[in-house]
Amino acid sequence: MKKPKRKKHNIVGVEVNGAAERGKSTNCLASKQDVHCGRKQKLAEIHQALSSDPVDVETLRRAAVSQGGLLTGELRRKVWPKLLNINVYKLPHKPGRDGRENHKDYNQIVMDVRRSMKRFPKGMLSSERAVLQEQLIGVILEVLRCNPQLNYYQGYHDVAVTLLLAVGERMTIAMLHTLSKYHLRDFMDPTMDSTKHILNYLMPLLEEVDKELHDFMIRAEVGTIFALSWLITWYGHVLSEFKQTLRLYDFFLASHPMMPIYLAATIVLHREKEVKQTECDMAMVHLLLSRIPQDLPYELLIGQSQELFHRFPPSSLAKRAELRSRKSQSMSTFKTFQLSTLHQRPDSVLQRLTMSSLSSTSSRRAARHSGLDVALPRDGGQRWGKGSRMVKMAVWGLSATLGAAVLAVAQTALDWGPDVLLQLF
Repeated sequence: MKKPKRKKHNIVGVEVNGAAERGKSTNCLASKQDVHCGRKQKLAEIHQALSSDPVDVETLRRAAVSQGGLLTGELRRKVWPKLLNINVYKLPHKPGRDGRENHKDYNQIVMDVRRSMKRFPKGMLSSERAVLQEQLIGVILEVLRCNPQLNYYQGYHDVAVTLLLAVGERMTIAMLHTLSKYHLRDFMDPTMDSTKHILNYLMPLLEEVDKELHDFMIRAEVGTIFALSWLITWYGHVLSEFKQTLRLYDFFLASHPMMPIYLAATIVLHREKEVKQTECDMAMVHLLLSRIPQDLPYELLIGQSQELFHRFPPSSLAKRAELRSRKSQSMSTFKTFQLSTLHQRPDSVLQRLTMSSLSSTSSRRAARHSGLDVALPRDGGQRWGKGSRMVKMAVWGLSATLGAAVLAVAQTALDWGPDVLLQLF
């Protein structure tokens, strides 16, 4: 009996499938190589920008905004200060505890910080968290003490804790001081009028892109309160993954102060189908929008937010946002602030100058004490510089341990309580 012949198409099918699998494997490998090469190139560009004299801040801004942001905690500790024009060798001293209970907002700050347990790394010992919470209270009070014209708001501590976990105590004071005078300035008025007006940009943005979605939300009378906590905490209050929060902080620190509201519009537009399928009712739509999904494609949304900003800059929306009679301090001072960041020396130069100055001061004091005129050795600054680098590396290592942890934040705008919401009206 003859054996039945095998059907050739089966063999062909196997070969075709095998070739397809090999093709997928090759494409995957090529993709990984591209990502690796892109990351390596980006790291080189960032380090080159940091070493340039003056520092190439524009390159650093592009790196912070582009795919993946600043990539590592170490780079954030180097780049964030440059984005805010901060000299890392002239940081504020750690705040003391004397008299801080006398500050008018002390009790509110303590309550907010005590309630912020979810913002700290999972598994952290209660004793370690208590230390960080005390640092957080001290940082906030120190910035407010130095800027009596600024007013504390609930949510300010969410910004502060993100910085504290990422860059440490003294750098947080310096960064929060600058952010409070520029990016966050409108939120720190005695009333929430400026905050409400910034929220008023949201609906005109939606109307420009999706008139149907805009009209649906108008009919639902949902307003913009659902985005309040997004805006004033830079989304730190509503995201559960610390790495997502850090990525957005890269974006916001390198962008215009209004960028958080553009991201809010992009998020709503991204969820357009969900919104339209919801009952056209204020409570239902508010509940949906106030709970941000934790799996949003943030890299995509960041790119769309930039595009939205360039297509419809704040100046083109001011009339519909009812801002003609009110001037945003954050927007009016941003250009000057941005220009001030363009003439910074690289850290290596700042370190050399700082240590040289310290050595010179120490020598002059010794000379005055002994009655002699002592000359400073030419290599004195270099010797001090090596010691200083060792200290900085130790501090950065400790900060990296904290900054790499994952936080769980699942609260929504409803958690803020009626006392905050009532201030909007």
